[in-house]
Amino acid sequence: MRNMMKVATLESKLPLLAVENGCIVSKDADITVAFRVELPELFTVTHAEYEAIHAAWCKAVRVLPDYSVVLKQDWFLREKYRPATGDGEMSFLSRSFERHFNERPFLNHACFLYLTKTTKERARMQSDFSTLCRGNIIPKEVNPDTARAFLESADQFERIMNDSGLVTLTRLTDEEITGTPDCPGLIEKYFSLSLDDTTVLQDMELKAEGFRVGNKHVCLHTLSDTDDLPGRVSTESRYERLSTDRSDCLLSFAAPVGLLLACDHIYNQWLFLDDSAENLRRFEKSARNMHSLARYSRSNQINKEWIDRYLNEAHSFGLTSIRAHFDVMAWSDDAEELRRIRNDAGSQLAKMECR
Repeated sequence: MRNMMKVATLESKLPLLAVENGCIVSKDADITVAFRVELPELFTVTHAEYEAIHAAWCKAVRVLPDYSVVLKQDWFLREKYRPATGDGEMSFLSRSFERHFNERPFLNHACFLYLTKTTKERARMQSDFSTLCRGNIIPKEVNPDTARAFLESADQFERIMNDSGLVTLTRLTDEEITGTPDCPGLIEKYFSLSLDDTTVLQDMELKAEGFRVGNKHVCLHTLSDTDDLPGRVSTESRYERLSTDRSDCLLSFAAPVGLLLACDHIYNQWLFLDDSAENLRRFEKSARNMHSLARYSRSNQINKEWIDRYLNEAHSFGLTSIRAHFDVMAWSDDAEELRRIRNDAGSQLAKMECR
């Protein structure tokens, strides 16, 4: 009987070419630098500190060159607490405290940051793009000078965030990215959707019904259009369960799809840094078109006013125009539980007034 299944190896589909000098090099000559991120503890950040963290991120992103990509990846994995009772010098109260939380489930968090230098052609790439459409396999913009300038800006990015005193970035080494014979690396852990040191690569299946990694069925929620976002976004949100009339317990604005989503999931935040001046000129042209069509539709006039407000703020405060994309990738071994997780993720997005 003839096998009609379409099977491919991971090596043939993997877009990565090599990992050298702490940098991930793709087959399209994109250079990526990876960091491990340490964030402040939960419920310990005030309103002023949230604003300071946001300001530090904005300053750090500004030092990156055009056509860079910033990916902040937050892992949330369900684990059970393992007590540290092996120390013979522990007191009775400390040992009782450890035993009290033995085997209790909790949501473990890990955060990684990726800075990628790409080209204008790659940044605006569509699904029908092919290397046959261009004369050079390697983009003309890729040369030692641009790579050196990007690595210097990545070092400045790291320095700015570490100097804030609230967020700590640690550069990942080649072994931490690719792994060793005794311990898997970050790439292998991502492909298996697990941060365990005993990670084993599993088969992946992509069908119209969904995506599967081993026994893990995956669902994905995306936010890539401004129509899906709320009308107002802040750096923090008030956690009503622990807040009172006299005191506020604050969490980040995206906490509903982070720590408050009680399942195994990854929250990705993408920032695409294009040529800001070119983006603003494109908005100017769009505003003129909206104004000329305002007599045919009131929505055109309203959109023109929103574009004017955007352009006024960008020119008045010297802001940089970027593109952004956000997604929540959750998974479960049980198909029935995945249905509940899909509903929970949708409801958490609704709490943020997102669609």
